[in-house]
Amino acid sequence: MTTNDNQLIKSIIDGDHRAYGQLVDRYKDLVFTLSLRMMKHREEAEEVAQDAFIKVYRSLNKFKGDSKFSTWIYRVTYNTCLDRIKKNKKHFNDVPIDEFSFNKLESVDNALEGMIKTEKSNLIKQCIEMLPSDDSYILTLYYFEELSLDEMSEIIGASSNTIKVKLFRARKKLAVILEKHLKTEKISSYGT
Repeated sequence: MTTNDNQLIKSIIDGDHRAYGQLVDRYKDLVFTLSLRMMKHREEAEEVAQDAFIKVYRSLNKFKGDSKFSTWIYRVTYNTCLDRIKKNKKHFNDVPIDEFSFNKLESVDNALEGMIKTEKSNLIKQCIEMLPSDDSYILTLYYFEELSLDEMSEIIGASSNTIKVKLFRARKKLAVILEKHLKTEKISSYGT
């Protein structure tokens, strides 16, 4: 935790509302991005982000500094998203893992090599959003937020080995979605 974060937390606990505003400004993009990845809908993500910041405010005195403050906020946001998903009783269609094969991954990788970097990035982000929330979240933390397995383990509350397995399975599901998307795109580009 940075000294600045530590000072903000102390000021907030002491009742300084401006310090809380600074804290929100510092972490609002991070919280909203994670909420959007899990909730998939902007309006719902905004509500969850607000709920997460309320929980952060109410729980600041429980933060012990054992981990980075940003990791703690990730954890609060993650749990808030899970609570909302359970509350809404949303069920996401999982792509069965047994549909995947390593040959398919190679063909997806080969097909993606020819795309322009920005198109590739947009396609991957679009396909990640098609994944179930947990898979989308894991891939986002690892590839876009560039967190280590240990940091992810702390946020999600699972062992590093469990995170590795979840990451592996999420990649396989993503490869299936990418392959289906690329096949559809290829067929439509030939006009058949």
